[in-house]
Amino acid sequence: MGSATGTVPRQALGLARRGLLAGLAITGAIVVFFLFSGHPKWQLLWAFGLLFGYILQRGRFCFASAFRDLFLMGESRVMRGVLAGMAVATPLFTVAMVLLHPTPLPGRYPPEVNVLPLGPHTFLAGVLFALGMTLAGGCISGTLYRIGEGYTASLVALLGVFIGFVLLAFTWGFWWQTSVAYAPLVWFPQPLGYTGGMLLTLGLLGLALLGLLWWEHRHRTPRGGVWAVPSEGEGGQGTPPTLGGQVRTLLGAVFLRPWPVVVAGAALGFLNGVLLLLHRPWGVTGPLYGWMEAVWGRLGVFLVPLPPLMGLDQFGGACNPALAAPRVFGLAHNDMVVLGVVAGSFTAAAIAGEFKVRVPRQRRRYLQSLVGGVLMGYGAALALGCTLGAFFSAIPSLALNGWLFAFGLLGGSFLGARILRKLG
Repeated sequence: MGSATGTVPRQALGLARRGLLAGLAITGAIVVFFLFSGHPKWQLLWAFGLLFGYILQRGRFCFASAFRDLFLMGESRVMRGVLAGMAVATPLFTVAMVLLHPTPLPGRYPPEVNVLPLGPHTFLAGVLFALGMTLAGGCISGTLYRIGEGYTASLVALLGVFIGFVLLAFTWGFWWQTSVAYAPLVWFPQPLGYTGGMLLTLGLLGLALLGLLWWEHRHRTPRGGVWAVPSEGEGGQGTPPTLGGQVRTLLGAVFLRPWPVVVAGAALGFLNGVLLLLHRPWGVTGPLYGWMEAVWGRLGVFLVPLPPLMGLDQFGGACNPALAAPRVFGLAHNDMVVLGVVAGSFTAAAIAGEFKVRVPRQRRRYLQSLVGGVLMGYGAALALGCTLGAFFSAIPSLALNGWLFAFGLLGGSFLGARILRKLG
């Protein structure tokens, strides 16, 4: 029998086995269904989605907490994981772009990466998105993995995201005429080459890390906790564990105990880089907007006639053709990543015995989630990406728009933290 600080107790492993059966039963059934589709890329993206969801849940990795905690607690633990992910992804993105487009040509941008229009709307979109994710308690990717854990408020937040998409679709003409149509596309490799663009991006990430350390020092918060410290019996002095104990310890580290956030961030960044080599960068705004369009069309058929929405190919696709994807069984390839995140999170939570249907104690939490979701949806559609597409995948794309969106996220998180303090 292992101790709480040493190997994983047999009782916990029994719980893990039961959770594993529950998680894999559903996931396996869907995998079998996908195998009959006969589309390898469809199946591959489903696997990536499962991995993304699993890592998000194990690392409790959410951009909302990364930005919010800077202003609520003066703490940057999760943000350091975000920087680690982008630092790992940047060289991989660069290699992928060199393979796809060996010479960066003036006025031409790789359609596979997230080089997006850079203008006042980019900053404002970041502010709105951050304010929304702070109120909702999670970014869009965080909302998806929390749905997999059983959070009912996250379902309401996702509904708000769809409403935000609708509102942006009806006001897109205004933003196009005032900002987007005149916004440049700034891609570092054009003036600096691939090596220069990569080194500039890595240097800016290093400066951001120094800024985080200064910020924590200014708020007198500890800067430890980045890597898990081996506990007694897992390394160090004492009686060497048996082979069974070592196996239980390894299983516990992977399946039961939370992952260090820097490890989770680095793993997500690595997967994002590999995903670009095989497909396109990680993002969820495009697939979710496609779902909203489908639902909107069905509502117009079964209820009352509804005015048509601005389609994704009319604004997002015009700036970033990578958002478009062929469909199978009514689902686009990119949809598999989104669905996989939910399924992967559920699997991780079930294995660790953490899945539970959770209802907020305060009913106003639903309204807060709905409003936050609306702001996130509007901001994500305006920026043509959320914290994944317009930030986590845009900065490794060596694009300036990712940095401007990041400044907007900082401003919105600052405002959101002040609102949370007032709400109590």
